[in-house]
Amino acid sequence: MSKYWSEITKSIEPYVCGEQPKDKKYIKLNTNESPYPPSPKVLEAIKNAANGDLRLYPDPDCDELRSTIAEYYNLNKDEIFIGNGSDEVLAFSFLTFFNTNETIVFPDISYSFYPVYAGLYNLKYRLAKLQEDFSIPISEFIGKNGGVVIPNPNAPTGRYLDVDSIKKILNCNSNKVVIIDEAYIDFGGDSVVELIKDYDNLLVIQTLSKSRSLAGIRVGFAMGNKELIQGLNRVKNSFNSYTIDRVAASAAMAAIKDEDYFKQCVEKIIKTRERIVKKLNSLGFNVIPSEANFIFITHKNYAANDLFIKLREKSVLVRYFNKEKINNYLRVSIGSDEEMDFFIEKFQEIIDEV
Repeated sequence: MSKYWSEITKSIEPYVCGEQPKDKKYIKLNTNESPYPPSPKVLEAIKNAANGDLRLYPDPDCDELRSTIAEYYNLNKDEIFIGNGSDEVLAFSFLTFFNTNETIVFPDISYSFYPVYAGLYNLKYRLAKLQEDFSIPISEFIGKNGGVVIPNPNAPTGRYLDVDSIKKILNCNSNKVVIIDEAYIDFGGDSVVELIKDYDNLLVIQTLSKSRSLAGIRVGFAMGNKELIQGLNRVKNSFNSYTIDRVAASAAMAAIKDEDYFKQCVEKIIKTRERIVKKLNSLGFNVIPSEANFIFITHKNYAANDLFIKLREKSVLVRYFNKEKINNYLRVSIGSDEEMDFFIEKFQEIIDEV
């Protein structure tokens, strides 16, 4: 530790990204990226945006992009907030809506960035215990708290919480903000965006990184009533008014408008996911039901860490979390059919070698 670090810097435990090795070529199933390229219309929009106007600052209000998103989700422009990826939007949200003298609640097995944000902003939190099958019990989010955060579908499990269950959580937390992190919602679940008109305490956060194939562009957004969005803008404008550049905004608008390409990619990923689940089941794996672009798997006869290491040796990267309750599971992103066939082939080799 540096003697120049602040006490907060010394105390926080930063989020650890999925491995990004450069020593050789791998089948990369560890970071939940799309196996398919962005829409051709996105690439064209990027080319058109890379012009002389890059000398000018982008629109700090992202008016055109907010209008595009608002139209897509049948909302008003002032109900949309844009950020540099959903991670930034989440970071702003923790600071905007949660108080240091109250305790927020999120699942004990969920996106590991949540406790990082809480630590960064000196927020107290309680971990809601998931059931044995990793389903989310509504009762854990009911009662006195300082706010709720739920990834839906959950990560890294892929479990999905239905709309009626989220309604109950919203009704029982009417005076606190409930954040629903829908990074993976397009791969099987129903979004709760339509509930925004009925619940002024609901903030829905989405990203273009997964289903829109734009992880490299970094655009995320929040949707909620205009007072929530005003709060987010107050925080954003205390950090950096220009969070989204001209190229990113153009790419994002093109991605949202190309609905046909979006649906084609999502349908292919879902189809591949269901096919691979059946193959893994036939190999003796238990696969947690997933509505995301990844699956969470375990095998009673093989230690997950051993499988993780052996797959890496065979040029396949998956994600292993050495944490209580999930240290015998692997999270596997859904790649292309060719990538997933290679993955199954290597798994079969590992099993045959034992």
